[in-house]
Amino acid sequence: MTRGTIQNRDAFLQTIAQRLGRNPRLSDVSRPQWGYQPQWTVFDGYSQDDLLKVLQKQCELIHTDYIETTSAELAGALRRQVAAYGGGPVIVPDDPRFAEYGLSALLRDEWPAEQTTVHIWNPALGRQNIDAAEQANVGIAFSDITLAESGTVVLFSRNEQGRAIHFLPKTYIAIVPKSTVVPRMTQAAAVIHEQIEKGELVPSCINFITGPSNSADIEMNLVVGVHGPMKAAYIVVTDR
Repeated sequence: MTRGTIQNRDAFLQTIAQRLGRNPRLSDVSRPQWGYQPQWTVFDGYSQDDLLKVLQKQCELIHTDYIETTSAELAGALRRQVAAYGGGPVIVPDDPRFAEYGLSALLRDEWPAEQTTVHIWNPALGRQNIDAAEQANVGIAFSDITLAESGTVVLFSRNEQGRAIHFLPKTYIAIVPKSTVVPRMTQAAAVIHEQIEKGELVPSCINFITGPSNSADIEMNLVVGVHGPMKAAYIVVTDR
């Protein structure tokens, strides 16, 4: 089977058309333009700084630590947050942004005053990556898109970044470049659709993570961190 092939599509669409009592429409199909689109008006006109204020406020509601820093101070902020969460082991994806943001030293285990091992996700290691994620105290990754309204980080899975990094460690840190922050899900979906229309390869697994899990029973007793990391932090890089 060729990658991307849709099996039995024509037969499936033919069956639907027959049930509707008409022939399939194979041309002159246009996307509807709705006259009222309220999803685009939420936070309309907000600057990136305005959206950061929304994100910060939302982080309080989802029990997520919010830290602002610059790219020059990012390494120090990351070290302090890892220490606040109890140190390593740490697991990270094989992401060129770590080098771009001056974090290569952290990946070489150069953590002052403590012994912190770092596992870099390597697809050649297979199951060993998942084992490392299970044993990790902290998972760290960059957010690809960030939703201010809900405090959600959007993460594209790929060979060098398995989803286990985000779910199996005890705690989690998302590095959030300011430029990735958009108002809400509407804009995130638009970004993804634009990539698809350009013919770019979009991962089949895209994770939308909104802080640690929040679970409540019928009496509304809230427990944070039942599923996945027990604590989460967003380190926002304000000059990127």
